[in-house]
Parts: sequence; structure tokens; C-alpha cells
Amino acid sequence: MATTYGVGIMGAGNISAAYLRLAPLFRGLEVRAVADILPEAARRRAEEFNVRAQTPEELLKNSEIDVVVNLTIPATHYRVTMDTLSAGKHAYSEKPFVLTLEEGKSVRAAAAERNLQVGSAPDTFLGGAHQQVRALIDSGKLGRINSGTTHVMSRGMEHWHPNPDFFFQVGAGPVLDIGPYYITDLIQLIGPVKRVTAFTGTARSTREVTAEGPYKGTIIKVGTPTTIHGVLEFHAGAIVTIGASWDVYSHGHHNIELYGSEGTVYVPDPNFFGGDIVLADKEGSKARLEPWDHPFGTINETDNAGNRRANYRAAGLADMMQAVALGRPARCGLDVALHAVDVMTSLLKAGESRQVLTLTTSCERPAALSPDDARALLR
Repeated sequence: MATTYGVGIMGAGNISAAYLRLAPLFRGLEVRAVADILPEAARRRAEEFNVRAQTPEELLKNSEIDVVVNLTIPATHYRVTMDTLSAGKHAYSEKPFVLTLEEGKSVRAAAAERNLQVGSAPDTFLGGAHQQVRALIDSGKLGRINSGTTHVMSRGMEHWHPNPDFFFQVGAGPVLDIGPYYITDLIQLIGPVKRVTAFTGTARSTREVTAEGPYKGTIIKVGTPTTIHGVLEFHAGAIVTIGASWDVYSHGHHNIELYGSEGTVYVPDPNFFGGDIVLADKEGSKARLEPWDHPFGTINETDNAGNRRANYRAAGLADMMQAVALGRPARCGLDVALHAVDVMTSLLKAGESRQVLTLTTSCERPAALSPDDARALLR
């Protein structure tokens, strides 16, 4: 990819540091400005990474910006993405890129009208571990994937996030906030979802912020379900249960388990690019799979807790801009993101109605990202 695309970051919160730090790893990306509704936040982040600080309006008018990375809060993702498209720029959003199916369809129509690309995180499924599981499934070694389980459970965000209110309001909750990692990984591993059903509940009507910061001791009113147990029926025939909760202090479930006619695979946490893969044969004997030589599985940082991680956030952005240059579908493209939103919002609707809902969207499985494909994205 010989073309260099100017990248603008919209939103100078915590996640912006990861994009600013990791985007330089990738070919064709040059972050040129960061904007925020709080000028001081944009200035601090811009000085930290030696880029220009701008207002949101200035960023959208900046002729040096080809693509805007939307890192605003989920409630404003739709409006900011539409403003980006209206400004004639490609858009790449943090998850979820919209909060309703109707918003997603409006974005799709606006992008098609202007011949612009829209992409969305998560891109962790492009990580070395998840692509190795993809290659394993595609090889037929596990036979046909018949069923599976996935669990994303914790005690909630108020214990570590200094301002966690939005996590517990409509548009967030465990399905829309953390669920995109799990749902998107399942889509790339198995394919699109056909039908869903679910039961939902809320363990507590209020939560107390115990994290250090200005909101410590504040009482939050919960406005969205915090426990969801659902079932996904895939077009390929697999039936996968999903448990998503912020009401669990401890559990023993693995992140994702997929059960094939010839064996089982334990998939690592889709919130991360790497992790251990465990296989079990027909007799139930388990063995850790040796990691393959995939660039996006290589450990490249240590997180705040001291864990050594592979982190290649912005891989989805780089792939999307390569897709623009080559005229191919993006792996983190709009159709995949829209289908994931349809799955998640349908789970919530099914929890309210106690019905089985047939989805109105579908998508192709994103193309696998081989080690050579990944190397082609890196500088």
C-alpha cells in the first residue's frame, strides 16, 4: 500500500492513547490530528504524541485528514460517523459503531452514496491466536462446529473505572460494551447468525462507584440489563449459548468453547489479540496448541497489571485503508459490524419479549488474515 492516509482521532479519552501509540506500526497510516469537545484534553494528548490539536469542527474540515477514527462515547458514535461521511472522509469507529439497526442502515446508505468506507472495532479477532483458531476450523480438523458456549462475566466497571455511569445505561451494558468482541469473533469463526433468543435481568437497581476519582461514592442508577443469557443459532447450523453479566464475582467458565464433530477448541479471550489455544480430541484429551508465527500474536507490550500482551489495535483501521486502496472488502467492514449490532440488539429485544427473533441482516465471514496478510499491513 503505497498511499499514505491522513488519520484524525476524534475523542481524546483513554483509548486514544492506544491508537496514537500503535497506528505508527502500520503501513499507510499517519495520525495528523486529535480533537475533543474538551480543548484541554485534545491539547494534552496532541502534545504527548506530537500531533496537532484541533476542535471537532476543525478536524472534519482538515483537508489533510482522509479517515476519522471515532473514539467518542457510544451514544454519539452515530452522529460523529454521519458528520464524518458528510465531510467526505472515511470513518472507523470504536465498538459498537451504532446502537440501533436503523442507525446502521442510515450509515450504510450515507457511505454508499458518497463512495466512502466505514469500519468498526473490534479488530482483536485479527490477532494471531484467533486467526490460528480460524485456520484450524477451516482446515476441517474439528469437523463441523455443532455448538458452543461463550461467557463474558465480571462484577462490573464501577470498581475500576473513575466515571462508569454510561456503562450502565441504554446503549451499553455487558452485551453492547463487551459483547462486540465475542460476537464478532464468533461471526468470523462460524459465520453469520440466523436467530436468537434470550432472558435478561438486573441484579441491582443502583451501583456505588468505588474506584478512586472524583465520582467515588456516587450512586449510579442502572438503566439497562446487567445479566443476559442467550442462545445464538448460526446459518451454518451451530447453536451457541452466551452468558454476559456484570453481576458475577467469580466463575469457572472459559471465554469461548466450540464443539465440533471431531473435537473441541478452547478459544482465548477475544478482548485480546493473543492467548493460549487448547484442543481436545474425541477422547477428551486436552493439549495446548503451539502458537504459529503470526505477527499479530507477537507480544509487544506490558499492560498496567503487568501482563505481557500482543496488542495491535489499529490493525482493523490499517486493513480498511488497504481495502480502500485495493478495492476489496474490509475485514472490519460495515456489513460485519452491522450484523454484530443486529445480534446484540436482538438479544436485548428477545430478553424483553421472551421471543425467538429472526435477524434481518447477514454478512459474509470476514476473510481470514494469514501471517503473510498481516505482515503486509505492517511497516
